[in-house]
Amino acid sequence: MRAGTALCLALALVAALGRPAAAGVPLNSSVPAHYTVPAVQLVRDDGKVVSLPEEMNDGRPVVLNFIFTTCSSICPLMSQVFAQFQQRLGADSGRVHLMSISVDPEEDTPAQLREYAHKFHAGPGWQHYTGTIEASLAAQRAFNVWRGDKMSHTPVTFVRMTPESPWLRIDGFVTADELLQHYRQLREAPGQTVAVR
Repeated sequence: MRAGTALCLALALVAALGRPAAAGVPLNSSVPAHYTVPAVQLVRDDGKVVSLPEEMNDGRPVVLNFIFTTCSSICPLMSQVFAQFQQRLGADSGRVHLMSISVDPEEDTPAQLREYAHKFHAGPGWQHYTGTIEASLAAQRAFNVWRGDKMSHTPVTFVRMTPESPWLRIDGFVTADELLQHYRQLREAPGQTVAVR
């Protein structure tokens, strides 16, 4: 796909995300799901080698997606949604852990992830991760997002309030306002206690 065509597609999708779904067809669907976080090590965008379970279980709610830095279609849209979501969180932004895991670890170095994060104005609570191919595949398979190769990946966002609670899996494009609504509904659900950092 040529860069100009990809940009036009991305702009059309951004415009569509701001409008209600046509003819009652939703742009996304959400379901609670249970996933076992694989015991793998990833490399964070600051170059530090980290344990994926420890990163996800640090007491903060987690909002997760899978991207790659050379993607010119869905990844910029998903990252823009994360940027807007982080901004809309306001004072809560430091209490929510946004995580973007690369599906292209062969190309996505920590330096490339930092540059990508900078492009989307990622705040301190939003980290990007790379690592070995095996670790990336283990994470993708654990969250049922592996589609055979990076070009076949689909937009999926995950939200979890605590390590003990189920994930909310959102398939399809979600707007920042919809994501904020999901987050607030989960935060206010009975039995949810979120650590304050």
